[in-house]
Amino acid sequence: MEKNKQILAKEKEAFATAARIKYYDIVLDHGKGAILTDVDGNDYIDLLASASSTNTGHCHPKVVKAIQDQAQKLIQYTPAYFANSQAARLAPRLAALAPMSGPVEVAWGNSGSDANDGIIKFARAYTGRPYMVSFTGAYHGSTFGSMTLSGVSLNMTRKMGPLLPGVVKVPFPDPWDKLPNESDEEFAERYFKLFKLPFETYLPADETAAVLIEPIQGDGGIVKTPPKFMKKVYDFCKQNGILFAIDEVNQGMGRTGKWWSVQNFDGIEPDLMAVGKSLASGLPLSAVVGRKEVMESLGAPANVYTTAGNPVTTAAANATIDVIKEEHLLERSQKLGAKAKKFFYEEKEKYNFIGGVRMYGLDGGIDIINPETGEGDDEATTRIMYRVFELGAIIISLRGNILRFQPPLVITEEELDRAFGMLDQAFAEEAAGKLTLPDNADELGW
Repeated sequence: MEKNKQILAKEKEAFATAARIKYYDIVLDHGKGAILTDVDGNDYIDLLASASSTNTGHCHPKVVKAIQDQAQKLIQYTPAYFANSQAARLAPRLAALAPMSGPVEVAWGNSGSDANDGIIKFARAYTGRPYMVSFTGAYHGSTFGSMTLSGVSLNMTRKMGPLLPGVVKVPFPDPWDKLPNESDEEFAERYFKLFKLPFETYLPADETAAVLIEPIQGDGGIVKTPPKFMKKVYDFCKQNGILFAIDEVNQGMGRTGKWWSVQNFDGIEPDLMAVGKSLASGLPLSAVVGRKEVMESLGAPANVYTTAGNPVTTAAANATIDVIKEEHLLERSQKLGAKAKKFFYEEKEKYNFIGGVRMYGLDGGIDIINPETGEGDDEATTRIMYRVFELGAIIISLRGNILRFQPPLVITEEELDRAFGMLDQAFAEEAAGKLTLPDNADELGW
């Protein structure tokens, strides 16, 4: 790990602490498919897919060729002034994939963060209303607007307030907050009452522009919104003229075995949607996608960025859509996700420190708990994930005690089986009391 250490030591002199969540002391050099290689030549099975931004895997040949071909023709001319052939082709393709009926339009951005900022703009413009509602546990980005909408880390608010005015957060129905013997209907109703409380006490529904939700929370722990709760919130929005907006940055582009995670719910059709991360296989491209009448509520340059939708990133996105379709990655996510779900449930039977297992396609959160108290065990989680890293796979934690399982959708079954072997070995060694915390354990994770 000598080169890793040398490079990191030099970088540390010039790199801000706030700009990276610390996990492992590695410097990545190259990747192919689901395999990453660091500067010392160590290979790792990627179980994170670059925070779900490389669903098509690393350096997919078709995506690479699209980037190379376009870079030889035109790298950049600002889409703020002129169309380019790649973006002009991509816009109607993305609009056609949107989980919305009727005319749909898109507006380009550079990241999921500014796409969620765009949702604020379009929602306020269309409704003429000032307030936005989002959920605890949500991660929507790091620009001021998207950061205000988020609710997953104190370091996203500490020392930076006051944040954007007019944003109200309501509790997200986390599965570990379900009461003993509480039915799904009772759980949904209890949290819907909490959702309605602001509207009944200080937040006028007729002054609320939009509710923004991750149908499946990503950094909040890979947690699917309870369908009964989702429908109640959706119906409330429709009854009160509030736009229903979704964040698909982490969970979209095939991650859950559907194009969009909202398609795992019946009878839900958003008005606005934020897309990013895997849209261009990790290149900086995002989009606000919405009903035409909403998107036409603003005029230029209300949501214009110099590089958003440039020829290279949109070429990568066109190739990404092609790969997902041609290689049947939606079906692959479903198939391999079922295999992963079976593995983790079998491990749960073997090891009493594995709590909840949530798997939606190749998209999972695995709770590591103290078996005596049932509470999350951050230290055990760190020991396990660090051991998995030592064995040759990259996996990280969320909320301190949740293993984040999001491999590229192109991962082979042989690679997946090898990763399962590493996970099982780490679980077994944890059960035997053989694992220790790394020296920098208190610096790791969110």
